[in-house]
Amino acid sequence: MNDADPRGLAGAVPEPPDPMEDALIAARLFLAAPSRFGGMVLRGSGPARDALVAALGERMAAEGRPWRRMPGHVDDERLLGGIDIAASLAAGRPLAQSGLVEEAAGGALVAPMAERIEDGVAGRLAQALDEGAGQTGAAPALVLLDDSTDPDESPPVSLIERLAFSCDLAASRMWQDLALPGEDTLDPGGVTPLTDKALGALAATAEALGVYSVRPLLFASETARAHAALAGRSEATEADLSAAVRLVLAPRATRLPPVEQQEQDQPEPDQPPPEQPQDDSSDPPEGGEDERSEDERQKQQDELEEMLVEAAEAAIPKDLLEQLAKGNAPRRTGGASGTGQKKKAGTRGKPLGARPGMPRGGNRLALIDTLRAAVPWQQVRRRERALEGRTDEVPILMRKEDLRIRRYEEKAPRVTIFAVDASGSAAAARLAEAKGAVELMLAQAYVTRSEVALVAFRGDNAELLLPPTRSLTRAKRALSGLPGGGGTPLALGLNAARECAESVIGKGRTASLVILTDGRANIDANGQPGRKQAGEDAEAAARAIAARGIEALVVDISPRPAREGQALADAMRGRFLALPRADAKTLQSAINAAQPGGGRRAA
Repeated sequence: MNDADPRGLAGAVPEPPDPMEDALIAARLFLAAPSRFGGMVLRGSGPARDALVAALGERMAAEGRPWRRMPGHVDDERLLGGIDIAASLAAGRPLAQSGLVEEAAGGALVAPMAERIEDGVAGRLAQALDEGAGQTGAAPALVLLDDSTDPDESPPVSLIERLAFSCDLAASRMWQDLALPGEDTLDPGGVTPLTDKALGALAATAEALGVYSVRPLLFASETARAHAALAGRSEATEADLSAAVRLVLAPRATRLPPVEQQEQDQPEPDQPPPEQPQDDSSDPPEGGEDERSEDERQKQQDELEEMLVEAAEAAIPKDLLEQLAKGNAPRRTGGASGTGQKKKAGTRGKPLGARPGMPRGGNRLALIDTLRAAVPWQQVRRRERALEGRTDEVPILMRKEDLRIRRYEEKAPRVTIFAVDASGSAAAARLAEAKGAVELMLAQAYVTRSEVALVAFRGDNAELLLPPTRSLTRAKRALSGLPGGGGTPLALGLNAARECAESVIGKGRTASLVILTDGRANIDANGQPGRKQAGEDAEAAARAIAARGIEALVVDISPRPAREGQALADAMRGRFLALPRADAKTLQSAINAAQPGGGRRAA
């Protein structure tokens, strides 16, 4: 690294402020009133974020407030509390144990890898935050550590909405000797409420950034007042409003402000302002003072809104700013490209909560959950046995309704089945693109848990050239001898692809079809020529795919896409993508984007 500081050179552009500077302000506000602001989202795994988390923990401990870390696969008992099995069995009566939410009350609960929090856990945490809103010590604040690297991943939106601050520290270089000041005295009640002018400016800034939820506006208002109280002011100033925009609204931006409209609203410099008519009377016109004061207030309002928008743009990270400029708003779906559908399993996968059931048919007994269900009923059951005259000693009385079985969730591997139209004069180009796309998708198969199959149709038949596989060598061997030319038996190709998909689904995997064709069939399902019958058979085959519920994408790569491809996609209730003159890499990227969870819907 060059030790020279370019900021001192003449004409050098000053470096933007380090993200840690605003993060430290947010941390001080959060520590001063955790229940008021709900918590923080800290993105960007690295030494800067680790140093800030450590500083927050030290400050919490110094003030005697709890600081707990939540395991990745926390269950309801550990999160919300329940029966203490060991203590209950020893005492002979049910004894309750506290959960993390209760243990961290009045302090903070830290969630590493927050992008993997399950929906059920997120719902319980959101409920705890709502129940504790405005009640000191009623619920813990949350510190979500977002380690996601994919733009489509993020912590649950239900939690992000309830946390005031979001800081991205990936580009921060401030982590050495990082410490937070002593306990801040914060009394927002000593700060006068924001004026209508300030509230209007915050609302206009939120609208310009595409932030339409009410919660961020409430957080921004509270942040402005708290920032003023932190500085010892009794009234929020422009600096406090600017800090609120940077800390609360800017990280939630989904679009750039309409700069074009702002430029249109400004008068042209070459055009002089219109001359005002002279009034010879000495008395001002009726309402003149009110009109001038109203114009002056509107001018001040516009200047304040413009200043806040500029503050927001300066706080938006550069990479996010570029995405917004291109019209790519951040997506928060949590989906992953290439992965299959989730399904419940009884023996392997990600552990889920136990449920009542019998341990048979491959299901495993959840012993701890079974004991937890039985312990509260021991005294009642012993009294029942005494009334029945049964005096034999039994350590624990179990019944059928106490039994719990384990549950798991696993993602079914995805199989992408290519159905390639190998007929006609354009077959060579189509086959080359399909071969390249198959090889590119196989290269990422081990990352996305996906497999690839290939069906080719030409002449009067359709053939499964490549069964589902991850083997790149096997795929290249099958693709090297792929022939081309002849008629277009579209119905036969669709039926062969559907049969392959049904076989894949029958083995517990997720199938999706990618059909490369122009949709112009001229060979029917019996191998006979005739465009009318061939079209009807192709439509029937497409409807069979739709009836089976198989995901499908029709890619029309003919030089001049026509209505046949769109009609085919509509018949199979799939997606349609027109890619004339597409190469293999473009085709592979488009297929990934058009698959569910892989990106934006193709049009």
